[in-house]
Amino acid sequence: MYMAYGWPQVIPLEPGLCTSSQQIVYLKVTNRLLLVVSPTHLELWSSSQHRVRLGKYKRDSDSIHKEGENIRAVWSPDTKLIAVLTSSLHIQIFKVQLTEKKIQIGGKQPSGFFLANISLLLNEQVPFANKNLTVSNIVCDNKHMLVGLSDGSLYNISWKGEFYGAFNIDAQLCDGSEANKLSTSLENGLAPSRAVNDSIPSHCKSKASAVSHLEFSLPLRSLFVLYSDGQLVLCSVSKKGFRQAEPVKAEKRLGSGDAVCASVASEQQILAVGYKRGVVELYDLAESASLIRSVSLYDWGYSVEDTGAVNCIAWTADNSAFAVGWKLRGLTVWSVSGCRLMCTIRQIGLNSLSSPVIKPSQECKYEPMMGGTSLMHWDEYGYRLYAVEEGSSERIIAFSFGKCCLNRGVSGTTYVRQVIYGEDRLLVVQSEDTDELKILHLNLPVSYISQNWPILHVAASKDGMYLAIAGLHGLILYDIRLKKWRFFGDISQEQKIQCKGLLWMGKIVVVCNYDDSSNEYELLFYPRYHLDQSSLLCRKSLLAKPMVMDVYQDYLLVTYRPFDVHIYHVKLLGELTPLSTPDLQLSTVRELSIMTAKCHPAAMHFIPDQLPRKTLTENGISSSDIVVREPARCLILRTNGELSLLDLDEGRERELTDSVELFWVTCGQSEEKTTLIEEVSWLDYGHRGMQVWYPSPGVNTFKQEDFLQLDPELEFDREVYPLGLLPNAGVVVGVSQRMSFSASTEFPCFEPSPQAQTILHCLLRHLLQRGKEQEALRLAQLSAEKPHFSHYLEWLLFTVFEAEISGQNTRNNQTTMSNHATVTSLLEKTCDLIRNFPEYCDVVVSVARKTDGRHWADLFAAAGRSTDFYLMMIIAEGKQEQEIGCHKLQICLKLSRSIVSGSVVF
Repeated sequence: MYMAYGWPQVIPLEPGLCTSSQQIVYLKVTNRLLLVVSPTHLELWSSSQHRVRLGKYKRDSDSIHKEGENIRAVWSPDTKLIAVLTSSLHIQIFKVQLTEKKIQIGGKQPSGFFLANISLLLNEQVPFANKNLTVSNIVCDNKHMLVGLSDGSLYNISWKGEFYGAFNIDAQLCDGSEANKLSTSLENGLAPSRAVNDSIPSHCKSKASAVSHLEFSLPLRSLFVLYSDGQLVLCSVSKKGFRQAEPVKAEKRLGSGDAVCASVASEQQILAVGYKRGVVELYDLAESASLIRSVSLYDWGYSVEDTGAVNCIAWTADNSAFAVGWKLRGLTVWSVSGCRLMCTIRQIGLNSLSSPVIKPSQECKYEPMMGGTSLMHWDEYGYRLYAVEEGSSERIIAFSFGKCCLNRGVSGTTYVRQVIYGEDRLLVVQSEDTDELKILHLNLPVSYISQNWPILHVAASKDGMYLAIAGLHGLILYDIRLKKWRFFGDISQEQKIQCKGLLWMGKIVVVCNYDDSSNEYELLFYPRYHLDQSSLLCRKSLLAKPMVMDVYQDYLLVTYRPFDVHIYHVKLLGELTPLSTPDLQLSTVRELSIMTAKCHPAAMHFIPDQLPRKTLTENGISSSDIVVREPARCLILRTNGELSLLDLDEGRERELTDSVELFWVTCGQSEEKTTLIEEVSWLDYGHRGMQVWYPSPGVNTFKQEDFLQLDPELEFDREVYPLGLLPNAGVVVGVSQRMSFSASTEFPCFEPSPQAQTILHCLLRHLLQRGKEQEALRLAQLSAEKPHFSHYLEWLLFTVFEAEISGQNTRNNQTTMSNHATVTSLLEKTCDLIRNFPEYCDVVVSVARKTDGRHWADLFAAAGRSTDFYLMMIIAEGKQEQEIGCHKLQICLKLSRSIVSGSVVF
């Protein structure tokens, strides 16, 4: 999850010479470097903590006059070479050399001082320069570049300046399924031989459209060719690369015919395609490029006439979110599941909190990317989104983003404290008081973050009172209660730690460390009261780099590639205090090797048994002592969104669902006796919304039909992204975007706004549906002292009664009365549950007021006679009419008279 915060920053560029086109032509961020290519010069910036211009190359007026302005560019994967194509079709290759000088912090750089040298290595006109062709963007691998031409061909150039010629890809699909092979390579622009050209079937030949855009994924070995007529063709590329034409083969045609841009998420194997109609469609490349979903701003009141066509798409490094820029106006960030995380366009309408309505007094306020978005690129950490406004060559806009701790990889999280972390700060959701959630900005100490920028891992302790934060080296701890930081006293020890993951095990912080001297990974166990080598409790060498890790009480899970699972038991000998010398021991209790061809896991979590294996003593009396035992199951979330359940005893895996973005294991995760979600096994979130998974006790837990419960009411708005659960409050905490404006700033400030949504009424209804009345009563009793409890009961009764009403209408048309008994029984169960609480009368009356009087008879058939409610109100309010609120008394009298007289109108 990515959420924008703070004010966008402006990176000013040097003015170029007088040019005919004022437009930045290339933008890319990699290896903490930002490359910008304008029509007349190149600039190299640092994209780390301090954004400083490292070097530049300015072309003179004579060069621009002879060879034309820069129109296309590409940066080699090793960042050592830059290739620029000019309007006169000259290829210029530059070499980038970084000096070992350091950026001067706290002062202005000396005039003419640069930390990078950019020099011209080659300047030569391409062979097809005299053919009056236009060119697309340039893609590359380590050895070759590929550029699309307006005649429909692709031209190959090496990074050494060698011209390998053009070749064609036939985009026509023979028999509607198979794509023809490309025709042949054209050496240095020469015409193809007649024999090879005749080998193409005549029914597959067609006049090729111009190549308008290329997209290449090196990990997937896939090339996407977009033509000017909107056709998009997926091509496979062999390990030989682009040097020869034959290894590039057209495989499949994608899209709906009006595509204008595309971007691929290699890790998730998802292709995002932008269209002229302002819509972005996502395709699953692992499943025959099937359509997953589409996103647009239509539902927010903006059509293609407002935003224009999609102009560019940029994925985050972890492929969990993507930014969309439009031709005429605006920039938006979406999650893979379709949640709108950020939008620069001010929302129209009166009910929107995230984007205020434009007022005449706000004419001086500027909306970012008001003129459209031409180029975008995320940094490698996802903390910054660099964007260029359409038609601009003077500046770059940098948006700051925070990321949420999402139970992934080797860093843990908690359900008590939700944390969004930026490059140098934490945004902590203060969720103790569920009535008013606030976000606290916690800046990291300068002494640590200045040497170890940026933040890479964050984990919160189980009680939410301690945070562990790791940057490039070392780690620091923060005590939320005392508001104090804890550091390594010896900076040399800090610099020896390269944290690859963080976990909490009670009062112990577990660090997954990479030792570059031995090229090995290890686990380090530190007590939270002292970060020092002398207090190290244990050092455990790992077999390889772990994929995912998890901890549950005394058990630690470590998973290696391809899919080897190791489970350790942690035993602490002695008191964990500064005055003692405790000893921590690890013993391997289980090793599994899962033979599967599926995607690698992105997260795994233990599923603790909710009931001990022996709950009865020898005399048959229930025992209150529940011994913690090794978990026998765990959940697996794979990188493609598939959620499955793994039986650790048998090594058997069961697929549960797909399209999951994150999940929360709730059973056995709270030490408090007042947890409200103990009757739930876990929840997951994806494009469907939230899904609830209930315990499935029994011999065979894999055949429980009602293991999953879908509920539309658990869905957040598509502007709110769920962060985590509050077990003791029965709510889900989410966050959405809000913008605030100031007269002293050009751009608005992006302010993440926390939202809380109760799930108590949904859980109660689910338990009643499953026939667990006693569990529902216990759950309600635990929450009776919580804020707005009567509102939750009212919500429960209202949703059940609404289902009863809609069920009646359906049954009157097409169903039988047997189903009616089931729905009515649920309504009766709900009333029986609420009857145990003093709010019962108020709840029933309030629900009656919100519903059509024609259905009151059904409500009171389950809740009781209206005259009884009148008597109950009198008794509850002290048997004195004057103590009853006038409004409540009138409502009760009217309800009673309506039922007795048969009238349904006040």
